[in-house]
Amino acid sequence: MPGFCRYLLFLPLWMPYLSNGQVSPISNKFDSTISYPRLSIERHMVYEPVSSYMFSHHPYLCWFKGVYISMWSNGMKDEDDPGQRVVVSYSTDFMHWSAPEVLAEPGKDKNGDREILTAAGFYESNGQLVAYFGSYNKNRTHTLLLARTSSDGRKWNQQLDLGIPVIPNHTPSRIINGRLIICGNFSFPYSDSSSGTEGWKMAGFYPQEMGMVSDNPWSFWKVSKGMELPVSLCEGSFFQTDDSVIHMLLRSAGVTFDGYLWLTESNDNGLTWSRPVKTGFTDNDHKFHFGRLPDSRFYYVGCPVAFPRGKRSPLVFSLSDDGIHFTNHHIIADQPYTRKSEGRYKEGQYGYPTTFLMNGMMYIIISRQKEGVEVIRFAIDQLF
Repeated sequence: MPGFCRYLLFLPLWMPYLSNGQVSPISNKFDSTISYPRLSIERHMVYEPVSSYMFSHHPYLCWFKGVYISMWSNGMKDEDDPGQRVVVSYSTDFMHWSAPEVLAEPGKDKNGDREILTAAGFYESNGQLVAYFGSYNKNRTHTLLLARTSSDGRKWNQQLDLGIPVIPNHTPSRIINGRLIICGNFSFPYSDSSSGTEGWKMAGFYPQEMGMVSDNPWSFWKVSKGMELPVSLCEGSFFQTDDSVIHMLLRSAGVTFDGYLWLTESNDNGLTWSRPVKTGFTDNDHKFHFGRLPDSRFYYVGCPVAFPRGKRSPLVFSLSDDGIHFTNHHIIADQPYTRKSEGRYKEGQYGYPTTFLMNGMMYIIISRQKEGVEVIRFAIDQLF
């Protein structure tokens, strides 16, 4: 029995529908031939390059002490090339955004080669804003989760090493018992510290014997292969139901892409996770975001039209009363963006959405063809 797989015999399988190779009932049944209602939205471009730093991706957005702050990965031409940096931009009115300012510049490895930085989002605690970003080198090793903190969102303190080898997919999110969980590719670190910068411990659906496995945009291929999964899984996003079960949905990626999200679950507050299984929730091979509205309904923001793969349009908002059937769909946007320059992996109309809720509004930030950055907001009282 392969080394990775022999440890799977001891992974817990708590939910009946996660055992014996069965498919999870979580589904969306999105039908691209149906004319779903369109949301009334407000949208603005944060960044469109002119002649340099033509790659923009992994965007995040927050509101902190009277200002909107956006963050994204920014490179000269290609995705995840050495020298990729992390930048921030500011707005007081959501419409007009400042020129990008460098939050973090990549260092050099022991061979003198520039490293790669990836934006990883914001978290607020006790009047402090934490900005996260991951780092690794061109050989996809030396993976680090780093952060800078600020009391005003403008002046940033010295860089912190958080001690875990993870490039996050989403900013830390709080579960019912107060614990923070980071969504990675196959690892989901947790911390019981409210600071967001301390106490992080590794966990995930990978065999625990592997220890602190570096989780970056390349290592997930090896883990999926080693576990003999039929697809390569990455970029999780979760929601938690009232029974305290955490439902982590995962992207199917690469040559094994099958058009559906996969699922791993935890019923012990993120300490251990079940072996992933396929859901009935369609996806276009990209990042997505799950969450919960104030009225307790669960939501999804992403691109559920699976094919043509990589198109990533339309951007859709889906709702569920029970966390299983996401059948209430709304079109957020589907207008095309014309890419100005070519680059490796530069595709996708609405890339990597992340969201937050504030004062009855849903806020979304996305990359456009991995080149521009756009923000969208809409009133949630129009949802039905």
